[in-house]
Amino acid sequence: MTYVYRFGGGVSDGGKGDKNLLGGKGANLAEMASIGLPVPPGFTISTAMCTRYYEDGEQFPQELRDEVADGIAHIEAVTEKRFGDPENPLLVSVRSGARVSMPGMMDTVLNLGLNDATVEGLAKKAGDERFAWDSYRRFIQMYADVVLELDHGAFEEALEIAKEDNGFTLDTEMSAEDWKALVTTYKGLVEEQWG
Repeated sequence: MTYVYRFGGGVSDGGKGDKNLLGGKGANLAEMASIGLPVPPGFTISTAMCTRYYEDGEQFPQELRDEVADGIAHIEAVTEKRFGDPENPLLVSVRSGARVSMPGMMDTVLNLGLNDATVEGLAKKAGDERFAWDSYRRFIQMYADVVLELDHGAFEEALEIAKEDNGFTLDTEMSAEDWKALVTTYKGLVEEQWG
């Protein structure tokens, strides 16, 4: 059984008729790609995998890992970026979905792929160190909240303290160095709360 359905870059492994299999977002992205709209490359993990995950005691099978690797390779080929590459990093967004629209199903993690090495590559590629470090701190905060289910308020409080300590009222006043310091603080919060 196939669990990963690619879209974009001239590929569409699904379509609008696959809503039960791909969820609303996945089916719509596949359909847009199939009619030639410029959809950024990506992939959808099917609802069948969700069912299997729970049937298997909340374990991911090796074939899913292999199919996800193929999905990432598809995105890399289209974007000419590489996941984990410190010089030309591929960053991806992970969005939840369901067969039908449900409250609370809007969890998103942006900038998956950022780490201490790739943030430097992003800064060079974008020509904006401040942007890169702000993106990294946002990734840590979203991952901590959505995936690790840590106290979101602690991260917001750390940001407010950092701004207050510098006499800032707006996030836009923070420099690259300020965001770097906040990344260190955020990592400390993750270690403290997650162990």
